[in-house]
Amino acid sequence: MRRPSPTSPIALIRRPLEQAVVFALAWVVISDADPEGWMFGVAFVALATAASLKLTPVREWQVRIPGAIRFMGYFVHQSVAGGVDVARRVLSPSMPIDPDIVRYRMRLEPRQARVLFTDTVSLLPGTLSAGIDDSHITVHVLDRGLPIAESLAEVEERVADVYGIALPPAHHTLEGCALTEGAGS
Repeated sequence: MRRPSPTSPIALIRRPLEQAVVFALAWVVISDADPEGWMFGVAFVALATAASLKLTPVREWQVRIPGAIRFMGYFVHQSVAGGVDVARRVLSPSMPIDPDIVRYRMRLEPRQARVLFTDTVSLLPGTLSAGIDDSHITVHVLDRGLPIAESLAEVEERVADVYGIALPPAHHTLEGCALTEGAGS
């Protein structure tokens, strides 16, 4: 389901209501759900919502709850898989290590999505984010034989799902990455 434009009548009502619900839930936690606390809680929710609406710019993208839930499962799985992979490489000297530096052109546009993508890449087995610029992420890989381009494209698609962003098609080959020969040697 596509979100309405930030300037549509639905969005003009939806945004303050969503934020008020979040602040009301925060008040319930802060006040230990004490009904007597709502005398102050109503003022807190109203002031926090007004401040948030004033200080937070309207964005074309927002976190989508279903996408965020799917991402959390993926995130946990990749965190465990990355930890197991590194532990196996450390404990088994015969494991292949053929390090390299990879530059991958990102398809994500919003800064917030790029930051989440860059942070998540470090959790993939055998990878570590080493830098980010306008349109590329630089990644250190432990084994250039791993399917790096495919893994990066999958993470990018998962992050796009969190924000409801439509991405152009990925190039699932190493042509999507620029390997620097001998940089890891």
